[in-house]
Amino acid sequence: MVKIAIFASGSGTNFDNIMQHIERGKLENIEMTGLYTDKPGAPCVALAQKYHVNIYAYDPKQFSSKQHYEETLCDSLQKDGVEWIVLAGYMRLIGETLLHAYEGRILNIHPSLLPKYKGKHAVEQALNNRETTSGTTVHYVDAGMDTGEVIAQRECPIYPDDAVTDLEQRIKALEYELYPEVIQKIIR
Repeated sequence: MVKIAIFASGSGTNFDNIMQHIERGKLENIEMTGLYTDKPGAPCVALAQKYHVNIYAYDPKQFSSKQHYEETLCDSLQKDGVEWIVLAGYMRLIGETLLHAYEGRILNIHPSLLPKYKGKHAVEQALNNRETTSGTTVHYVDAGMDTGEVIAQRECPIYPDDAVTDLEQRIKALEYELYPEVIQKIIR
């Protein structure tokens, strides 16, 4: 079994999807060790409770530095024997401490066809720029914002009358298929 941890900051929909895949046996030989969040009150925490997953909620503001925050994360990750980190809506840049400890073993999913539209508001940027397609990208994490090596992408159309929520839902549907596929392929 390969031990993974998921990092999330918000609703936890990708966390929920990955957990469903694990519970249904669609992600083989993968053990979820815990949910890590920088937002102790985020909805992803309730989802982790539903799955009886260990919750590691650390508010970065309670630490003297980013390094101290990430050293605390590393201590917990290493105690649990975590081999891979899967980011699922984690809204913080990963720093040098975690990158060094998990070099080449941190995955992220982003709601655009990278290298276009990095960072927050990627869906809005695609709409504002009148793109005709968008999608989702799974990539390795490096020191930049959504700059790591692309592993896989899925594309979807953008329709002239799309609102942000319309395109977000279409992209989420792609994410729910693509992320588990990549996790199974890369992490086993």
